[in-house]
Amino acid sequence: MSQENGTTLGRRGLLAAAGGLAAGLAVTGGGVPAAADAARDSAPSDPARSGPAPFGPASVRPGDPRYESLLLADNHRFVGRPDEVRVVGSTEQVVRAVGEAVRAGRRVGVRSGGHCFENFTADPGIRLLLDLSQLDAVGYDPARRAFAVEPGATLGTVYRTLFKGWGVTIPAGGCPEVGAGGHLVGGGYGPLSRRYGSVVDHLYAVEVVVVDGDGTARAVVATREPDDPHRDLWWAHTGGGGGNFGVVTRYWLRSPAADAEARSAAPDPGRLLPPAPGELLEAVVEFPWDPAVMTEEAFTGLLRNFGTWHERNSDPGSPAVGLYAVLEPSHHTAGGFLLVVQIDAGVPGADGIVSDFLEQLVAGTGLDTAAGGRKTVPWLYVMTWPGNGESGDLLTRRYKGKAAYLKRSFTDAQLSTIYRHLKNGTGTPACGMLLIGYGGQVRAVEPGATAVAQRDVVMKAVFHSIWADASDDGANLTWLRELYREVYGDTGGVPVPGEVSDGSYINYPDVDLADPAWNTSGVPWHTLYYKENYPRLQRVKARWDPLDVFHHALSVELPA
Repeated sequence: MSQENGTTLGRRGLLAAAGGLAAGLAVTGGGVPAAADAARDSAPSDPARSGPAPFGPASVRPGDPRYESLLLADNHRFVGRPDEVRVVGSTEQVVRAVGEAVRAGRRVGVRSGGHCFENFTADPGIRLLLDLSQLDAVGYDPARRAFAVEPGATLGTVYRTLFKGWGVTIPAGGCPEVGAGGHLVGGGYGPLSRRYGSVVDHLYAVEVVVVDGDGTARAVVATREPDDPHRDLWWAHTGGGGGNFGVVTRYWLRSPAADAEARSAAPDPGRLLPPAPGELLEAVVEFPWDPAVMTEEAFTGLLRNFGTWHERNSDPGSPAVGLYAVLEPSHHTAGGFLLVVQIDAGVPGADGIVSDFLEQLVAGTGLDTAAGGRKTVPWLYVMTWPGNGESGDLLTRRYKGKAAYLKRSFTDAQLSTIYRHLKNGTGTPACGMLLIGYGGQVRAVEPGATAVAQRDVVMKAVFHSIWADASDDGANLTWLRELYREVYGDTGGVPVPGEVSDGSYINYPDVDLADPAWNTSGVPWHTLYYKENYPRLQRVKARWDPLDVFHHALSVELPA
């Protein structure tokens, strides 16, 4: 079970080719949120002021004309058939639904945005699917002096609301249709992360519906305050991944650097999160798969230079830390592939930073970036443009992704392997990979300060395939798995932490990492995702989900 555990695969190049209520709602450390839920679940008492009734819950079962539509998430490889889909609109409704399911012995799955790479919410064992998409409010909470975001809110909604209301933002993903629910808890990142860190570096508090050892469901609020007795639950949600400890029903966001402002008598909400850019300077370059130009030497040199630049320009405070770049090598049958570069147009010398990056990117390769377009566009338009957010198109909705963190550029042998697979005869135009700039302010945080253990890294790599028909599952999965296994052939087919690699990213889950047929390294999947933080996550699991109510194929396991 996952709470929309992850993000979609990439940007334009990829697009083209996760007793009932017993004594009522219990919110430990509650306050305004509980009052808000009570209002949401009560009908208006003044007829003169009546309006639409608060949403939910809506119970949708087989035979209901809504049922089939509610089964489909972003990845059509996985479609479950639960006994019930319950669409909820408040924390109280979640508590009630979870409590009922536990008493009835029904396994619960949780979905917010539905962009999970794996079968976490459509598993045949899930009998109650909680749909959080209508739990989607975003706003400023004066009681907690932080911004509240509900899990069903898409990133586009979050960006629009924060920007229009207060001119602030969070360093989350570039795909506006992804739900905040799983993205935030998995340690989300995006175009502003090199400048402002992981999104969980700005997580102040979280509200979670948990199940106690006696089967009682209740809502708990956990904060990053040092004296909070529930602080371990907050920590687990700073990169521990969705579907592990409970159901997130609300996040509160406030930058640590803004804590002093928050303690003032009248805090300015516009100073509690990073300022949003007004405009983005964006450069887009297409590299054709012309065999006379894109030779193996040119291709491997391009990828090597991309990595080398990030090795040299990813320290916290680096002058180029505001530059975000994604290189999207596709299979040669696509005809070409893209590079997308973005930077806040207000950064001093932004145009020169982009020019220096492009010059170093093609140095010694014989390739040219002069034909690429460069323009300045409003920031909100770029971050909420619908074309950023989905894998494939209306019909092509089956996909598989595999990922890795990088401390430095791929080795020469790995680069040759990538080239060979992108030039082979079994791939399709929608097969390929992404190299994504990372590091910067992310590296200013200690590995144990949050559940995101991979802090000393400069890039993320995503290998993918997208296709339309179930009959093509085998060929696409084989192409992708063989590429990944050979790229990491020296370490048992997976990115074992070492000089080059540093494991993988839980928001890009890959069950192959737990399969000895594909992971022969002897390093368990949980080390690849969590490294030394895993034992602590297990202790949190034992405290807050002792019955293992919330689990999936890659969930944190109870200690032995």
